[in-house]
Amino acid sequence: MKVNGYVIGSTLVAALGGLLFGFDTAVISGTTQELERVFGLTPFWLGFTVATALIGTIIGSLCVGRPGDQFGRKKVLIVLAILYTVSAIGCAVFRNWIALMAFRFIGGLGVGGSSVLSPMYIAEISPAPLRGRLVAVSQFNIVTGILLAFFSNYLIARYVQTDAWRWMFGVETLPALVFLILLFFIPESPRWLVKEGRKEEARRILSRVEKSDLDLHLADISDSLKMEREGSGDRLFSGRYRRPIFLAVALAVFNQLSGINVIMYYAPRIFEMTGLASDAALMQSVVIGLTNLVFTVIAMATIDRFGRKVLLAAGSVGMAVFHGLVGRVFQTQQFGGYEVLAYLVGFIAFFAFSQGAVIWVFLSEIFPNRIRSKGQSLGSFTHWMMAAAVSWLFPVIVKVPCIGEARAFYFFSLMMALQLFFVLKFLPETKGKSLEGIQKEMGIQ
Repeated sequence: MKVNGYVIGSTLVAALGGLLFGFDTAVISGTTQELERVFGLTPFWLGFTVATALIGTIIGSLCVGRPGDQFGRKKVLIVLAILYTVSAIGCAVFRNWIALMAFRFIGGLGVGGSSVLSPMYIAEISPAPLRGRLVAVSQFNIVTGILLAFFSNYLIARYVQTDAWRWMFGVETLPALVFLILLFFIPESPRWLVKEGRKEEARRILSRVEKSDLDLHLADISDSLKMEREGSGDRLFSGRYRRPIFLAVALAVFNQLSGINVIMYYAPRIFEMTGLASDAALMQSVVIGLTNLVFTVIAMATIDRFGRKVLLAAGSVGMAVFHGLVGRVFQTQQFGGYEVLAYLVGFIAFFAFSQGAVIWVFLSEIFPNRIRSKGQSLGSFTHWMMAAAVSWLFPVIVKVPCIGEARAFYFFSLMMALQLFFVLKFLPETKGKSLEGIQKEMGIQ
């Protein structure tokens, strides 16, 4: 099916929320050394500084659904763009640690909200045959934003001599403003308009998205909304849903126990632990970001061919091996050459090819329609809670004499070995199966 410019334009604008999500998440990685020095932070408070945005992300992802339903996807996306802009300016301008934390928290609200609403909006504006590929643009933009943050940090560290960390935060203002301005030129979600009884407005938008079968499309939307209303009273935490709940929570926990956000937030710091200069450490972080982008694209192109379970199993083995190799380097203190970089690139490649690509797809498949939004919220909440905990504790743990960097990476390796067992023993393969077939296989009636 051919996609028209109207759909592409709306998708690209909404997907900027994903780019800002990735950028805001990764940008702090280049600032940790300076934040520690400028504000005199202990490892505990440095970890808290990094985790502050993630705490905002948890709240944003949990709370954005109701405003999105009440005021519309577009209006709330505009508010989220304002939060990104305010956060970037505030982190760059204000000069005390409390203010920095407050503005990072505000940015986290934007990240959490856009992680839910951007793909939701794209799904609701897209023609059905192309929905999967267009929604994937948001995931692609997240890893693109991470790469841009790493590269921006490297350039600023190299060419800005004073308060470089402020510029690292502040540069996000530009894409945030672009996102804010462009949002005024996209339509509201037709699905939300139908829900609000504004069918003629929805029809006008759908006529630009799909040229035929408008009445059938509107009827499908109405039927879907009716099913949601009928199932809105279902409780998520009941015996009938225990298996998908277990799978969602376990997969989200393993996602963060892979150590992915330790690498994303502390990559330059990890490289500096091996004796690299600051600018070299930041450059190697760019290599990490580029690897993440490339293997995310490969995973997006192959996930429906190889299946979710195969990707996760292969990724578990690869991540366990490369974490073990990084732990061994720190244990022996043999930091010559590019050994740590090579091992971390290997880890990122396996992560992007497996967990990075699979988790959100799997969460959207294992819950039945009537509780899907609740189930995805549970998975997202677990994911961000674990991200905050791991990111907060890592600087503390590596300073504990009996643990250190080596045992931290050995722990991540062990967790990936446990993930392999979990995948092979408990995880169903959902490739090529209807949502109803998946529910039947898991015993959900």
